[in-house]
Amino acid sequence: MQEHYAKHGVRRTDVIGADGIRLATWEYGRGGGPEGLAPPAGAATEPGVLLLHGLMGRASHWAGTAQWLAERHRVVAYDQRGHGESERPADGLLTREAYVADAEAVIEALGLAPVTLVGHAMGALTAWQLAARRPDLVRALVIFDMRASALGGASQLAWEEWFRTWPVPFPSLAAARRWFAEEDPWLAGARRPARGDFHADMMTLREDGWRPVFSRSQMLRTRETWVYDAHWDELAQVECPTLVVRGVDGELGRAEAMEMVRVLPRGEYAEIPDAGHLVHYADPAAWRTATEPFLNGVLAAGA
Repeated sequence: MQEHYAKHGVRRTDVIGADGIRLATWEYGRGGGPEGLAPPAGAATEPGVLLLHGLMGRASHWAGTAQWLAERHRVVAYDQRGHGESERPADGLLTREAYVADAEAVIEALGLAPVTLVGHAMGALTAWQLAARRPDLVRALVIFDMRASALGGASQLAWEEWFRTWPVPFPSLAAARRWFAEEDPWLAGARRPARGDFHADMMTLREDGWRPVFSRSQMLRTRETWVYDAHWDELAQVECPTLVVRGVDGELGRAEAMEMVRVLPRGEYAEIPDAGHLVHYADPAAWRTATEPFLNGVLAAGA
């Protein structure tokens, strides 16, 4: 990961989130002050964008998006608690409230408000929950492939079983990439190279082989804080312009996505054909085509 960030000229800083948890945070682009700190009072900066990855993800998964956003924005991404290079909290500190408070802490520490939040899956839920609770901090939202309906216990059990199928430790990074791209039972025989790359990015070398940087049990604990509840009420409280994005082959169905747009006071909709849950990573050009007009409109409205 360090080679990735150095290659793209990304500045790192650590932000202290809720419960004193250290959050590894990176800034792309030209905005901000020295060493990634908030710019001096009165200084002109590009409008802020905060990129929020999904469960098991990491900030670097947004690299393709961050590069084009940085042409007109001050772009920040961070590893959420228990993910990537951020601190792993105690199991009791994996609540929805903690994840939302972390995003709030990053925005305030780096002087990003009013910010546009761009969230994938779990990150999208964090984005709209923060926008509902702190509308003063949020200019606009892009929420991708996250359902507002409760997913239920069967979904959680399926994830528990899936984690048990992981043949960790992997003997090599190539083996990990191959398993997630071709051999994972969830693929049902399909071949998805980008999925292999996505998951390989989340591996680290231990004494006995390659393992995920996160705790799978903590991922399940994190997930159980939202899967049993619906989140329509908080969605309806979001006051800012919001783009709901879905890939045709993703996890968010069209009917539910359209209902989310209806519930949102200022909701808009975009659909990406021939795209799945990881389109922002697997096909950055298609992701940009779907989201850039909305983001340009947010810029124009704030001019």
